Amino acid sequence: MAEPLAPLPRVRLLIADDQPLIRRALALTLGVEPDIEVVGQAVDGVDAIEQALALRPDVVVMDLQMPRASGVVATREIAARLPAVGIVVLTTFDDDERVFEAIRAGAHAYLLKDAAEDEVLETIRAVQRGEARLSPSIARKVMEQFRRLDTVTPRAAVADVAAVAASAPRGEPDEPLTDKESRILQLIAEGMSNKQIGAAVFLAEGTVKNYVSRIMEKLHAHSRTELAVRAVGRRA
Repeated sequence: MAEPLAPLPRVRLLIADDQPLIRRALALTLGVEPDIEVVGQAVDGVDAIEQALALRPDVVVMDLQMPRASGVVATREIAARLPAVGIVVLTTFDDDERVFEAIRAGAHAYLLKDAAEDEVLETIRAVQRGEARLSPSIARKVMEQFRRLDTVTPRAAVADVAAVAASAPRGEPDEPLTDKESRILQLIAEGMSNKQIGAAVFLAEGTVKNYVSRIMEKLHAHSRTELAVRAVGRRA
């Protein structure tokens, strides 16, 4: 007789959105999952910071456009004071400036509000596991920055890329990335999980994890989401 499957780790979730209808809909939709417990609902950025400090959730689902303090400000404050808390940005905005501001503020994932329910759930669970996720359209923006620098890059584009990484300390890599590490970095930027990367490059998931740690060390990055942006920033 097969042994019963182990229960999924329980995720304590804080939802921050200034629109009551969206906030309540998210709470109802996500809260019915057996492994998710909605522990709080914040109505603006300041409330999100205060509730995060009081409740110590595992993951915060964060809107960007909110009164009193924006989602970027709230993300930066929570990431600084509660580094173990994962932050999933869920927003209608996909312009470059907001995307990179949220990433460098400390967001672990960036999704648009038209994302499928399954994608939102899987992203929350992935962030709880210590992974980072980008929606395909956001991943493309990161990859476009690589391509822009692979050609004759306009001065303004270089300035934009440099600004993305300017707020976080970084240094030159101790040694250049190998071809394999460069390929894995590209797949991270495309939003792939360790398991998906392993299938793409024919490596065990644990081996991919070791590669990711080594790449983060070389590029002085603090999260998977930051890796691709750091790589672009050091070339600017």
